[in-house]
Amino acid sequence: MKKIALIGSTGSIGRQAISVAERYPDRFRIVAMAANAGGEMFAHQVTQLRPEFAALRQENAAMDLSCVPQGTRFARGEAAFEEACAYADADVVIIAVTGFAGLKALLLAADAKKDIALANKESLVAGGHLAMRRVKESGVRLMPVDSEHSAIWQCLQFDRGAPYSKLILTASGGALRDVPLAQLEHVTAEQALAHPNWKMGAKITVDCATMLNKGFEVIEAMHLYGAPLQKIDVLVHRESIVHSMVEFADGAVLAQLGMPSMELPIQLALTYPERLDCALPRLDLAAVGALHFEAPDLKRYPCFALALECAKKGGGYPCALNAAGEVAVAAFLRGQIKYTQIANIIEGALVSASGVAATSYAALEEQDRAARARASALLP
Repeated sequence: MKKIALIGSTGSIGRQAISVAERYPDRFRIVAMAANAGGEMFAHQVTQLRPEFAALRQENAAMDLSCVPQGTRFARGEAAFEEACAYADADVVIIAVTGFAGLKALLLAADAKKDIALANKESLVAGGHLAMRRVKESGVRLMPVDSEHSAIWQCLQFDRGAPYSKLILTASGGALRDVPLAQLEHVTAEQALAHPNWKMGAKITVDCATMLNKGFEVIEAMHLYGAPLQKIDVLVHRESIVHSMVEFADGAVLAQLGMPSMELPIQLALTYPERLDCALPRLDLAAVGALHFEAPDLKRYPCFALALECAKKGGGYPCALNAAGEVAVAAFLRGQIKYTQIANIIEGALVSASGVAATSYAALEEQDRAARARASALLP
């Protein structure tokens, strides 16, 4: 029985992780869970899963305590969140929160010597050097849950240190890939959230539309696989069937294919090298008919271009990129700025970014705070 601490239970990845755990109740048990603000969904999950410990990060988060079952301890606040991230009885911590918050969860889990199933790319974007050092020092396993990085991990036979010549990340191109460039400034949040292939949270879906998300994954790959930027390629692949590829020294290219679903990489992070039924539709390549690949258009995806530039510069630039992206996307979703202003806000916030990499979590927090302040100052 593998005991799981699920951090970010109410988000898209968290809900799918629960589905995976419930599919194999003889193999998995969620013993601790945490969310940010709670609400009816979290209350339902606590009632359904009956974990040993349930935590809400916000001190004033609403919670109907009558739903907390006997045998479940419930707490609110930062200390409760931290306890869930390093829960003593857990074997593995699934980090499914979004944004910079995932970095703290990763560091706490690593320091507690818990294996980590990582579905939060921002933690490696903002603090990859610090995070990977702590993972190495703790001797824990880090399993990537992003579909692209799970694909690469599978192609490397579950060995992040295996040799390769090139990593090839695929991208769907997002919900706005066919909108004429001249019309992009007029698109709505609803349009940006209508992803053709994937069902995900709002922030990551907008990041797919801008391809900022793919820029994040490039930086993530640099840390996960020790990859220099020149060994990472990105291709737009509309069908989202090939989840990523690896080229080897002899010119052979291995790819991982499958229907678009996050349940496979979530489940595989918990079961590898064993593969179990995911209850997903089987891939029918004859029905798909053809697979298409093309280079990203940097005019359509300026956020992707900014991310690549931050990957080149290193230092505090990736941390600032993530912070400014969170501010800009939130403003777009509120209707405060236009879609095309997301890149402008990020670019403006990067002007004063630090070229020096932070060596502590406190220093990263300060870089994150400063970049958010710069980005917020640029909002109308």
